[in-house]
Amino acid sequence: MAGRARARPAPTRGPSFLQILTRLFPLWAILVSAAAIGAPGPFLALSPAITPLLAFVMFTMGVTLTAADFRRIAVRPAPVLAGIGLHYTVMPLAAWLVSWLLDMPPALRVGMILVGSVSSGTASNVMIYLARGDVALSVSISTLSTLVGIVATPFLTRLYVSTDVAVNVWGLLRSIVELVALPVIGGVAVNAFAGRLVRRVEPALPLVAMVAIMAIIGSIVAATRPALGFAGPVILLAVVLHNGIGLLGGYWGGRLLRLDESTCRTLAIEVGMQNSGLAATLGRLYFGPLAALPGAIFSVWHNISGSALSAWWAGRPTGATTPSLAAVTRAP
Repeated sequence: MAGRARARPAPTRGPSFLQILTRLFPLWAILVSAAAIGAPGPFLALSPAITPLLAFVMFTMGVTLTAADFRRIAVRPAPVLAGIGLHYTVMPLAAWLVSWLLDMPPALRVGMILVGSVSSGTASNVMIYLARGDVALSVSISTLSTLVGIVATPFLTRLYVSTDVAVNVWGLLRSIVELVALPVIGGVAVNAFAGRLVRRVEPALPLVAMVAIMAIIGSIVAATRPALGFAGPVILLAVVLHNGIGLLGGYWGGRLLRLDESTCRTLAIEVGMQNSGLAATLGRLYFGPLAALPGAIFSVWHNISGSALSAWWAGRPTGATTPSLAAVTRAP
């Protein structure tokens, strides 16, 4: 208001120790994968815990959501719908195309398609903040993508998987409800009724969820260790190509829609990053350990590529005000 002294901006604080640990997720994931290859026993013992661990990760995502996150979707639907449309068009098609071009075995092809058919990655919000993207839009896309994926993931999997591979669509749908919908709804309810408690533990949630995801990755890598010798290089190439197509498709899809630079960066990362932990878990449950391997490797790679892209974009202005990170507490 006129006549009042202008408030001084709050001093900029560097990242906390917990935030630093979380941002180093790609390094920890690589180290855990190496440990699982060298000493698989302890990680194989974690196999029964994979499903509850993923449900817990989704619960931590739900805990960070508020009614404002859902209101933003209604207030600004066009870019949100653009992000959802690009995500569920580009990524499943790219997964099918890459796996076909590389002539991957059926189990690996299913795993790739599962990666392409799940919702956007839970670390995307932090990456978008660092890339000077639109954080509020990112949260909205992540939220709606998770909800749409409850139905989209099983039916896209059925659409793109070869007809000679049995796909239990209703089983996938039931598992996604149990692993995604119910934990997220439970998290939202906890946030609504115990918000003060949530604020106290919220800074530690990304780190706790990161540990859970690393346990999932380690268990899957340990279970598929015999196949890594012949399949590892092919899967890595497939994952790099798939993720790259998603990043480019999201960015240039936004350009074709004549969206601003900040929004295009947001779409690039939201489309290119996947909830690969969910894909790995579903692959293991319904198609065997080998089908879980693309999701496990994607979990490592998309954090590396997303971090690198965010660092590159961080030094390049968008012409828009840098967004706030207040709402960003997602897990990797």
